[in-house]
Amino acid sequence: MQHIDIHKIADNARFNRFHASVLAWCAIIIICDGYDLAVAGIALPSIMKSMGVTAQNAGFMVSSALFGMMFGAIFLGTVADRIGRPRAIAICLVLFSVFTAAAGLTSDPYVFSAMRFLAGLGIGGVMPNVVAQMTEYSPRKIRSTMVTLMFSGYAVGGMLAALLGKGMIEAYGWQSVFLAAGLPVVLIPFILKSLPESMSFLIRQGRTAELKSILSQMDPGYQPMSNDRFAVAAHAEGAPIGKLFQEGRGFSTVMFWVAFFMCLFMVYALSSWLAKLMAGAGYSLGSALTFVLVLNFGAVIGAVGGGWLADRFHIKYVLVGMYAMAAVSITLLGYKVPTELLYVLVGFAGASTIGTQIVTYAYAGQFYPAAVRSTGIGWASGVGRSGAILAPIVIGTLVGMALPLEHNFVAIAIPAVIATIAVSLIRHGRSASAVIKADARSHAAA
Repeated sequence: MQHIDIHKIADNARFNRFHASVLAWCAIIIICDGYDLAVAGIALPSIMKSMGVTAQNAGFMVSSALFGMMFGAIFLGTVADRIGRPRAIAICLVLFSVFTAAAGLTSDPYVFSAMRFLAGLGIGGVMPNVVAQMTEYSPRKIRSTMVTLMFSGYAVGGMLAALLGKGMIEAYGWQSVFLAAGLPVVLIPFILKSLPESMSFLIRQGRTAELKSILSQMDPGYQPMSNDRFAVAAHAEGAPIGKLFQEGRGFSTVMFWVAFFMCLFMVYALSSWLAKLMAGAGYSLGSALTFVLVLNFGAVIGAVGGGWLADRFHIKYVLVGMYAMAAVSITLLGYKVPTELLYVLVGFAGASTIGTQIVTYAYAGQFYPAAVRSTGIGWASGVGRSGAILAPIVIGTLVGMALPLEHNFVAIAIPAVIATIAVSLIRHGRSASAVIKADARSHAAA
């Protein structure tokens, strides 16, 4: 009889086609998710003109999707631990694709907001699930790199929205970029067939044959036997959220929530209002959308580079540095500088906000034990969504007040300072990754 530690196999496996397949599918899902989220900010100037809404009302319209994301992240992040991740991801994909497309079929601000709220349920729900999926199936040595590389698809989706928006909005109207968001529903059968189920879920369901097949693909050196017994961390009993505050994790859980709130405020303030702010500063619509493109290109560099640094240095202190960079770069966006330098600053802002959020997801995925990983990420993301909800409204109000440009960007930068402090206070010694390393050292000493 073999006693198999499934997480040890996952941690020590060498990167192969199985890992590449999981990475590719998760990245594709996040690209679709990123497109659906960015498309409202891309089209916002045209929507305001078409529907005749004020900047503050436009902020509420954008926030309707973010409000849905808060509920989606909490509910669909938690429910995945009960129905399985591929099914939860498929549900999210249906929600954000169908209802984003439906938003493109309306000309009423209230109906538009309702459709975006329903789309937001899927946009928010898919994030914690794909992070948990990628974290579980990544070799430990390259885990941060794989999670951030996968999540850089979010920025790729934003770039895709900006590129399509530059051509399609002027030619076919703002509705066209929303209707294009319905296409990913064709991927659902392939996702259900190709994405592996969570190993902990399979053990709880007694689906050992499926688990053995996954382990064989992940580690070709594993030879399954009929009487294999599988070890896994005890799963949460009762209300899963209670587990987030046990074993000394409570204070750090709150600090993660603060960091998510502040970072998501910055991300959605820039995603929703950068094009409008730049257009108000005298740039054409095409030029303003180019800034959005640069923002998301910077996000890809920040996510991949941040993940690479996190695998080689302490992920907590990498994040502290990235949040500090956000405070500086966003503040400088409000001041008159040469256009070339402005593009550089926008790129740094993307790297240190969207890119930093991706690395923060990676850190949360490593902090919580596997049994409550989806729940931990889901609650952090869900609580953080309140920052995302407030951002378009707050910045929309400031835009409506016609304040100097630098005041708008200072308002976006202040949360970076708070997030820097919050991450520095996280008790890394209580994280699951630190506990695993400590156990490994004690076994080696024995």
